[in-house]
Amino acid sequence: MRNILIAGLLSVGSFAFGQEQESNNTKDLRIKANLLTLPISMINVGVEKQISEHYTVQADVFVSPWKSFAGKHAQAYLVGFDGRYYFSKAFEKFYIGANVSGGFFNIQKWNYWNDNFYVHKNGEVTPYIHSNLYQKGFTFILGAVGGYQFQWNDHWGLDIYLGIGTMQSFYKGYDKVSGDRYDNLEDRAGHEWDRSGEWLPYRGGVMLTYKL
Repeated sequence: MRNILIAGLLSVGSFAFGQEQESNNTKDLRIKANLLTLPISMINVGVEKQISEHYTVQADVFVSPWKSFAGKHAQAYLVGFDGRYYFSKAFEKFYIGANVSGGFFNIQKWNYWNDNFYVHKNGEVTPYIHSNLYQKGFTFILGAVGGYQFQWNDHWGLDIYLGIGTMQSFYKGYDKVSGDRYDNLEDRAGHEWDRSGEWLPYRGGVMLTYKL
């Protein structure tokens, strides 16, 4: 009788352990699209994969195809990767994480949205007007991301998030009227590429998510 009881307990224990392992090995997958950028034809889509009870990884792309948006250069092609930690469990409620991104751009930086004349670092005023200038190059970004995610049924949900970090960019500056480079060798410290580094909020939105 004792042997039967032990065998029964072992069988139940083995079954329970197997069910737990099966549950733990079930890793959800979400695809998502940013609802804030779609209305202006900027595409931001991604996929998020659960790797443990609290951790997920995400890959996403951002594409702004605009050669001109409100009269300004606004092309950008970026790829990003997140590692996220959910305080409750994966895909539920608040999370924090780290992000690394990179890509190419052809844009007009926000501090050129005026009609001031461009001034070299030595104080020389140029004939180039800020609103006619644009920057073309590539960037690397390292930052932190935080947000809140919830489901309203078995498949659909929302992911509200914001990312802040350091953006290190390498670019060449041009005047769109003449085609000239407006930044001289002194402006770019003798390098072929001008460089800039800044801390700023660089990603965010409201992602519509779908559980596969």
